[in-house]
Amino acid sequence: MNKPVMLVDTTSALADAFARDAGRHDRVASFPFENFEALRSAGLLALTVPARFGGAGAGLAEASAVIGRIAQGEPSTALVLAMQYIHHAKMAKGGWPAHIAERLGREAVAGLSLINALRVEPELGTPARGGLPATIARRRGDSWRISGHKIYATGIPILSWLAVWARTDEAEPRVGTFLVPRAASGISVAESWDQLGLRASASHDVILADVEIPLDHAVDVRPPREWADPDDSVLTWSCVLIAALYDGIARAARDWFVQFLKSRAPANLGAPLATLPRFQDAVGEIEALLAANARLIGSVARETDEGAPPSPAESGLVKMTATRNAIAAVQKAVEVSGNPGLARQNPLERHLRDVLCARIHTPQDDSARLAAGRRALGIA
Repeated sequence: MNKPVMLVDTTSALADAFARDAGRHDRVASFPFENFEALRSAGLLALTVPARFGGAGAGLAEASAVIGRIAQGEPSTALVLAMQYIHHAKMAKGGWPAHIAERLGREAVAGLSLINALRVEPELGTPARGGLPATIARRRGDSWRISGHKIYATGIPILSWLAVWARTDEAEPRVGTFLVPRAASGISVAESWDQLGLRASASHDVILADVEIPLDHAVDVRPPREWADPDDSVLTWSCVLIAALYDGIARAARDWFVQFLKSRAPANLGAPLATLPRFQDAVGEIEALLAANARLIGSVARETDEGAPPSPAESGLVKMTATRNAIAAVQKAVEVSGNPGLARQNPLERHLRDVLCARIHTPQDDSARLAAGRRALGIA
């Protein structure tokens, strides 16, 4: 059996298992620790870790397929996993010091070691819209001391490493990523996450109070102006994996809707709803949206793996288009299914709440349109 087939089989089995407890985790906003132990056992935490460090060295096509399938089972798990893949792919491209990339890569291969970024702040919002972070890194002898307040720290209960976005206290501040061990002294978590969707993601607030890290843990720190031009391939990884995640949620909604139509047979009809043209048309509309997503996500992922990623503006449009399609697909299923689709004992209402979270991920739709419009108009 070849590697792609094995990967599909393994991922599908895990997604089916995760789906069985997804509703419970959603209801009580509990973090699915057991899912990550299963991912570790299957070697999927190290999927994008380079082969030279013992990982699978997978590209974007494989990673997006895994994220999409896991999202069909439990999307909060898929979101934390997507962040892991994005960071290890970035490290593999040489953006971080080599010894740090190797250390984190080998840790991901050896055990339950995950990383995510802590970027957003109460006052700053998302850094993608500009502004300096309030989180400050102060040089003290042979170490940095980090202090600040971060929000939306997705997966914080299980993370081993925090990629903290901060500015230095130098006369001319630099901005960038400081690598902080989750176990470091001075880190506290405020369990603030109580959102409509992705309730199991544990995206809580994190407070850093004079957290000490070595000097070489300032892994990518630059003058603010040097952040103006994003790395095309890394941005594409983020946009495509987010697109794949929400497409996976939409596919889970489609599957429930199709089964509902096949099994629901009103007495006055004497046959399943699936036999009626208006329901067949609705399913066809959903299929059209998902087929477009499959082509879009798949082709961009393959082109990126072949060394031809789209421009940053195009990557934003990929995320925008695929997530819009996913939202439209779920909304159509809810519209046509009526009250059963909104009943809490059925998963469709959960899929609707989860898929709506697509709109908050960077780049947001207005930013994607603005970047594409400026590029078309030749405006720098």
